[in-house]
Amino acid sequence: MIRTPFPAPPDEGAAITVAPGILWMRLPLPMALDHVNVYALEDGEGWTIVDTGMDSRRTRAIWERLLAGPLAGRPVTRVIGTHHHPDHIGLAGWFVARGARLAMSRTAWLMARMLVLDEQDRPTPEALDFWRRAGMPSDLLARRAEERPFNFADTVHPLPPGYARLTEGQVLTIGARRWRVAMGHGHAPCHVTLWSQDDAVVIGGDQLLPGISPNLGVYPTEPEADPVGEWLESCERLAGLARDDQLVLPGHKLPFTGLPFRLSQLIQNHHAALDRLRVALAEGPRSAVGCFDILFRRSIGESEFGLALVEAVAHLNHLARAEVIRPMAESDGAVLWGA
Repeated sequence: MIRTPFPAPPDEGAAITVAPGILWMRLPLPMALDHVNVYALEDGEGWTIVDTGMDSRRTRAIWERLLAGPLAGRPVTRVIGTHHHPDHIGLAGWFVARGARLAMSRTAWLMARMLVLDEQDRPTPEALDFWRRAGMPSDLLARRAEERPFNFADTVHPLPPGYARLTEGQVLTIGARRWRVAMGHGHAPCHVTLWSQDDAVVIGGDQLLPGISPNLGVYPTEPEADPVGEWLESCERLAGLARDDQLVLPGHKLPFTGLPFRLSQLIQNHHAALDRLRVALAEGPRSAVGCFDILFRRSIGESEFGLALVEAVAHLNHLARAEVIRPMAESDGAVLWGA
């Protein structure tokens, strides 16, 4: 069973002590998933913080209140980024400029550095072709072609040219605890999770979430990727470290216990989605966008269309790698997949 021992999140600018020497804080996000959780761990005379929120005037102002209030004016000496997404790494460079050291996986650092520097005024031809082949409607495709896409530089402070690399199996000492690093994949490559070796606390980032599954997306930069397969492998591997009594500190939603059950849920949910797709595609070919009703079983609005598209492609790629489906035809440039 999944339990949430802290029924409500901290107020903006406040913190909740979730374990000795560990503070839970929450920062706002300008999207449907309207928050990200960040954590401060006592570390000698200062703090190690895990994840930072996006770079915005509002988020910086909230951090100033947190630093002066719950963090008692003690310095942030280290920032750990669980993965490269802007809501988790957006202010890492800002903290480094104030004297902190940055620690994250090599892949996450490389991807974040690259994406911050790769600013685009319009979608690339590769992106337009990717969306077309996935079945994006022509009117939406034409509109997106003239719009400035989201750029990491919009919400991520410039990252430093150096960092401390976190690796699988490494043990970090932060304050009174030793933390084992275990990598997850699928939602983001080389996503860091931290497992306390001294008590039952796990920092899960977006790899270990209650209630929702993180987006598993394929993007124009790597159109044949299989994040669903990577995700399932990661869940099965991390299940070997999971115990019912561990308090999991996730990147979104509420801290929870019952991690073995939650990992089995995450695995079963994606297998069920793949089974639904397999049955539907045996009845007739569909594009990735044509699979939305099968995968999500609800209407997809324009604001969430992009995330739904990349996740649909991810599930099709997984079935294609397993040689369960293959491209059957094309319609207006969209690939139609069938069993």
